[in-house]
Amino acid sequence: MQAGKYIKAIKKYTFSSGYRFLVNSGYGKYNDMPDAEYLSRKFAAVFGRRLSLEAPKTFNEKLQWLKLYDRKPEYTVMVDKYKARDYISEKIGAGHLIPMLGVWNAPDEIDFDTLPDKFVLKCNHNSGLGMCICKDKSALNIKNVKKRLKQGLKQDYYLTGREWPYKDVPRKIIAEQFMKSDAGGLTDYKVHCFNGEPKLILVCKDRFTSTGLTEDFFTSSWEHLDIRRPTHPNSSAEIAKPEELPEILTLAKQLSEGIPFLRVDFYIIEHKVYFSELTFYPAAGFEKFVPERWDDILGSWIELPLLPADK
Repeated sequence: MQAGKYIKAIKKYTFSSGYRFLVNSGYGKYNDMPDAEYLSRKFAAVFGRRLSLEAPKTFNEKLQWLKLYDRKPEYTVMVDKYKARDYISEKIGAGHLIPMLGVWNAPDEIDFDTLPDKFVLKCNHNSGLGMCICKDKSALNIKNVKKRLKQGLKQDYYLTGREWPYKDVPRKIIAEQFMKSDAGGLTDYKVHCFNGEPKLILVCKDRFTSTGLTEDFFTSSWEHLDIRRPTHPNSSAEIAKPEELPEILTLAKQLSEGIPFLRVDFYIIEHKVYFSELTFYPAAGFEKFVPERWDDILGSWIELPLLPADK
């Protein structure tokens, strides 16, 4: 069975230029390639069609355009999980921040004895790699945690999708308070804002469970939509409209003002709204939608800014 899969992968690598590009990209072969060329080639490899930067229409096309041409310095602060805390505090108030337990430049600086029994460690410049969700410090393998954090700090998150705001984030490790809802796990409310208007909410549930992550899209008035990403199914249970929805929408509007597209993520814990993160390019603009027409619909909601030469 394994031999058959290996042979199939070799054939695909040999005869599919798109697949070959994605594999080689994962090994860093194109790290020195200019952003526009890299994004065009990766887009063609993922979607099987040419990326139109001259007249982008779809959601994913416009995200690539925004990476290249909408480069405001404050975006780097906004994606920095450490410095963004000051930004969020100024915009919507420190009461919406998950309490922070510490910040360090390297894993060996962390004094685990001072941390509580439950906590979360993460790098401030990437998404996932190096993260540690500790629910019982007595059972924690500190050596392995430090190893993963070192790997996370080494990651140049910018290179995989050319999401330029991450390129110059000063790399650090932060510890946050472990949070959970009354139901146990955390539910993400990811508000998609188009030119400062919250229009779409992605609800992510059961992320760290045996059943696996589910995703459901809703309008801002909580109508369930026939849209999903191919990697995750809809929830089998009905998702109730949160009482805090008006507050979430208000906060998302405040944080996304003046930005062509921004996803603002929140948690609701004991009826209190907590900020999670800001995302300019979900899945780096390389995620397909089912049905495919939603790529066009969401794209029509983004009004691209004029370039200096067009003003």
